[in-house]
Amino acid sequence: MTDGARSKGGGERRGWRAATQEALYGPDGFYRRPEGPAGHFRTSVHASPLFAHAIARLLCRVDEALGRPRTLDFVDLGAGHGELVGGVLAALPADVAARARGYAVELAGRPDGLDERITWLSEPPREITGLLFANEWLDNVPVDVAEVDPAGVPRLVLVAADGTEALGEPVSGAEADWLARWWPLPAEEGLRAEIGLPRDLAWAAAVDRVARGLAVAVDYAHTADARPPFGTLTGFREGRETAPAPDGSCDITAHVALDACAAACTSADTARTPSGTARTAPDHARTPPGTACALPAARLLTQRAALHTLELTGARPPLALASKDPSAYVRALASTGEAAELTASGGLGDFGWLLQPVGIADPLP
Repeated sequence: MTDGARSKGGGERRGWRAATQEALYGPDGFYRRPEGPAGHFRTSVHASPLFAHAIARLLCRVDEALGRPRTLDFVDLGAGHGELVGGVLAALPADVAARARGYAVELAGRPDGLDERITWLSEPPREITGLLFANEWLDNVPVDVAEVDPAGVPRLVLVAADGTEALGEPVSGAEADWLARWWPLPAEEGLRAEIGLPRDLAWAAAVDRVARGLAVAVDYAHTADARPPFGTLTGFREGRETAPAPDGSCDITAHVALDACAAACTSADTARTPSGTARTAPDHARTPPGTACALPAARLLTQRAALHTLELTGARPPLALASKDPSAYVRALASTGEAAELTASGGLGDFGWLLQPVGIADPLP
């Protein structure tokens, strides 16, 4: 990789965070496009309505832990076209649905035909009593990338709109501190890391909106004992993985250091901060300190374990049902296949779930 701030084609290079921010969320950004995320990649939400049913069961558990409040909030952070919040509201028992308020938080405009019960916002409500759910949101909070140079020094990676890269200045300040704590890079040329500090701040800001209830983040993730040596930055276009280029033509994503996010709300050196907008991190990685979170420790588990606890196992229906009610057996078998996809090893089941209770006991023991 070469040094320099200008590519051969004459385009200016800048850090991956700034480039991704504009490519995804600028006026002509990827997430402003009418087809939405579902036009380019498949999430658990799109894989099966069983996912929304499981989240509805989780919301009911939060409701019980809250003592069945007069109003119960469900906030879908990074909502796409509102598929999840619509599915959750439709799956709730009547007595819970009567008290539920659904919020879709997304930068793009409200889609036509959305359930009128859903409030469409560009940032989370100021005070949430219920469940804040961020499915594949943190992986799209833009981050900078560091790479070790020939001298063993981690440097910021600069990128042009066409995806060509060069090394910039050495990583310093809060970003260097984050790397040292959460993703230390050996002095071996070419090793890379995504600097997840903006995600920590974005998650802490989202949790700060929860007055009582539960905040959940779901994403492909890694932890300190298994960081990928060359990072995970990649792109997606029309359902296929592609080289990331910050030109607005593709999604740009990277797996999440969920253990760092988990610590962001409970460590003494990370403060609860005002929330940023949907999908984006706060404008500045170094947010002025506020009041430290007085929260219990967060918990990490796999989607497979979480959905099993929420009664979604993928177990085959009993063969006796085939002779007793063949149509019911076929329907149950189809649901089994969908549940298996949501919980599969090597696939969606390996997603990480980050659970942060606020003022209640963990409702997913």
